[in-house]
Amino acid sequence: MGEALASALCLVLVLEGLFLFAAPAAWKRMAEQLQQIEPRRLRLYGGGMIVVGLILLRIVH
Repeated sequence: MGEALASALCLVLVLEGLFLFAAPAAWKRMAEQLQQIEPRRLRLYGGGMIVVGLILLRIVH
């Protein structure tokens, strides 16, 4: 279980790094736009992403 979690976290780092490497200007614009969104809405988006991710993980496995 620990090895799978570490692999998943490494994959997240690779994907995030790809976005920064491939389109840094677009990433900066997105970060600026995120600052305009209220924290409560960001938490809702984050919670939704967690739920969708867990459902997809369950489907894949």
